[in-house]
Amino acid sequence: MSTLTEIQDAVTQLTSDEKKALSLWLNSQAAGDLSSEDERRLLRSLDEAVQSIDAGRGVPLEDVRKVVNSWAAR
Repeated sequence: MSTLTEIQDAVTQLTSDEKKALSLWLNSQAAGDLSSEDERRLLRSLDEAVQSIDAGRGVPLEDVRKVVNSWAAR
């Protein structure tokens, strides 16, 4: 039996949530690598976000959930 066949058989045993998590992970593995410039921009943006949150300019998680739920309701 090939490794791929074993994986396919194992996937049939996963719960729905586990299959979703596996799908997200597989999709992340297929994503292309960031260029050096894109990686620098991403890291700079993340640093700025952390500084903003540390300075108290963040948005409470519950507020974010409300906005996301309003998008999903459309």
